[in-house]
Amino acid sequence: MFGATLLLSLREIRRHLLRSFLTTLGIIIGVAAVITMVTLGNGVTASIRDQISSLGSNVFIVFPVNTDRGAPRPFEADDIEAVSKQIAGVMFAAGSVSSNATAFHNGQDWSTSVNGVNNDFLRAQSIEIVDGRAFNAAEESSGQNVCLLGPKVREAIFVPGTSPVGETMRLNDVSCTVLGVLEERGQGGGGGQDQDNVVMMPLKTVQRRFIGSDDIQYFVVKYDGAYASSGIQSSLIDLLRERRLLQTGQDNDFNIIDTAQVNQALGAATGALTAMVAAIAAISLLVGGIGIMNIMLVSVTERTREIGIRLAIGALAREVQLQFLTEAVVLCALGGLVGIALAFGLSLGLSALLDVPFMFDPAINILSFVFSAIMGIIFGYYPARRASRLDPIDALRHE
Repeated sequence: MFGATLLLSLREIRRHLLRSFLTTLGIIIGVAAVITMVTLGNGVTASIRDQISSLGSNVFIVFPVNTDRGAPRPFEADDIEAVSKQIAGVMFAAGSVSSNATAFHNGQDWSTSVNGVNNDFLRAQSIEIVDGRAFNAAEESSGQNVCLLGPKVREAIFVPGTSPVGETMRLNDVSCTVLGVLEERGQGGGGGQDQDNVVMMPLKTVQRRFIGSDDIQYFVVKYDGAYASSGIQSSLIDLLRERRLLQTGQDNDFNIIDTAQVNQALGAATGALTAMVAAIAAISLLVGGIGIMNIMLVSVTERTREIGIRLAIGALAREVQLQFLTEAVVLCALGGLVGIALAFGLSLGLSALLDVPFMFDPAINILSFVFSAIMGIIFGYYPARRASRLDPIDALRHE
C-alpha cells in the first residue's frame, strides 16, 4: 500500500510541477543556507587553526609592550637563557628580530622581511625545511651570511623548477648563501605576517647587519605538554618581572600569547558564530514548512471531490491521511535533496573565493535531509488529518 501511495504522491507532484517547485523553494533555500554556512564555518575554523599552528603548538610568544614609562624595552640574550634554564617544562626558548629588506637575485628583486633566528626557534615553531638544511652551530655562533628562503621568495627571484640551495643572493647590500627552503606556512606570526614571504638568517647576522644592536624584539618558548601551561606562564611572568626590575604594583612591560589558548578561543568563537548564522538560516526552513502546509491545505480543497469518491468506495480514513502525508514528506525530501546539491556547489565556490578549505561534512548533509523530511511530517500532518476527516457525502457534493 505504501508503494502505491508513493506513486500517487509523485503523480500529483508531477501534475503541478511548477507549483511543487515554488512550494519547496523555502525548504531548498533553508537547507542550502544551513549547509553552506556550516561548511564555510568549518573551513574558516580550519584555516584559523592552520594559521595558529604555524606559530607552533604548546608555545608562548613573548614580546615587549608600551608602558607609561615610554617605548617598549627589548629583551636581552640573557633573558632567553634564564627562561631556558630556570623554568621547569621549557623545552626551547629562542629570540628573534626582523627587518624589512629587498631580496635580489639574477636581475630580479622582491620586497620581503628578514628574520634573525636560530635552530631552537625553528624547532619551537615546528618549521620544516623541504629542501636543503638548517644552520649549523658554527654558522649560528659566528653569524655567517647564510639564509633560508620562504616559498614566495623562492618563486619570485629564482628560476622555477630549480633548487636555490647553494646559490648566492643579496638582501639589501648583504650577500648570503642559500642553505634551504622553508615549508609553506601561510598567514601567521605577529601582525598577520605572511610566513611564506620571509628570509631567515642567523640571529647574530641580522642583529649585526640589519638591526645594529644585540636587542631581542620577541622570543618564543616551547613547553612540554605534560606541564600545565598556566604554571609555566606564571613562572615566566615572575622571572621576567624580576629580571626587568618591575616593582610590586607596576604593570608588566611585556605580553605573553599562549597559542593553545588562542586556538581554543578562536575555535569557540567561530563555532558559536557558525551556529548562530546557521540558526538564522534555519528560519527559512520554518517558512518553507508553513508554505508546505499552505499548499497542502489548498490541495485538500481542490481534491475534495476525489477524496469523497475514495472514501465512498471503501478507502479508509488512515489511507487518505497517509496519501496526503506522503505527498508532504516527498515534497520536503525532494526540496532537501535539491538544497543539498545547491549547497555543495555554493560551498565549493565560496570556499575557493574566500580561500578557505572546503570541509565537506556528511553528518550535516544527512541531518539536513532528515530534518527536511521531518518538516514534511510536522507541517503535512494537519492537512492530511483534515482530508481524512471529510464526510464522504459532503465531499461528493463539493463543486
